[in-house]
Amino acid sequence: MSDSDVFKLGLVQMKCDADPNVNMDAALHYIAEAARKGVQIVCLPELFLSHYFCKVHDMSLFDLAEEIPGPRTEKLAAAAKQHNVVVVASLFEKRVTGTCMNTAVVFDADGSIAGLYRKMHIPHDPLFYEKYYFRPGDLGFKAIKTRYAKLGVLVCWDQWFPEGARITALKGAEVLIYPTAIGWHPREKEEFGVSQHDAWRTVQRGHAIANGIYVAAINRVGFEQDREGGLEFWGASFVSDPFGILVAEGSHYQEELVIQECKRSRMLDVRRNWPFFRDRRTDAYAEILQTAIE
Repeated sequence: MSDSDVFKLGLVQMKCDADPNVNMDAALHYIAEAARKGVQIVCLPELFLSHYFCKVHDMSLFDLAEEIPGPRTEKLAAAAKQHNVVVVASLFEKRVTGTCMNTAVVFDADGSIAGLYRKMHIPHDPLFYEKYYFRPGDLGFKAIKTRYAKLGVLVCWDQWFPEGARITALKGAEVLIYPTAIGWHPREKEEFGVSQHDAWRTVQRGHAIANGIYVAAINRVGFEQDREGGLEFWGASFVSDPFGILVAEGSHYQEELVIQECKRSRMLDVRRNWPFFRDRRTDAYAEILQTAIE
């Protein structure tokens, strides 16, 4: 891992096609572009190889799943090695027949797989029927060592849970990376759209502050139609610094590469001045393991 004070993130905010080959070509293009711009860690959005298929219950969509490693991870690994970058890619993983996971793969800059993270919190809400497709993750929370930084990779719905962020930070992660697919229901956008987006951004800025750590959220853009009406993905991929300051943010509607330089010295400064880790009362937290407290 680099001993430099700086590591550089590139968040790929992209529209996703129904055809996985189109999306793979787009991802490889963005990885190359990011490398040309000096990015060291390239992050792709959640399940970027297809439309967000969890909007419906459809058994045929399990055909999108593939084993890891597999043909598409080989392409991503080759791109990481060619461009000397770390790549974070969220994939629909087939473990065994009938068992699938929502898995983020971290490719190191030499093309090797540095680690996997399997999404721990699985939602099941209108147009987000993920429990139909995925088992919950079985690897726990991880900080994955790469050439340029130690990455804490979580996925989408994990964003709303402070426990995952805290554990990952305690394991030594220098940035929390959240590949994401989140958007507005068309019937809700006018009334709730602004507050929904603000809550999403605010809770993650809170993780940054509480843990003195960088946070990066990578979302897709575009409207994806289906028989239930579809979702409009709100983009707005962003990086928060360790004090919750938004240092980079994408638009709601455009495909773009959001680039941000991160400094370890900034994390150190925030943690020294706001020593939440020092003042934690680990002797008093056992009750948090309960589902409810009477």
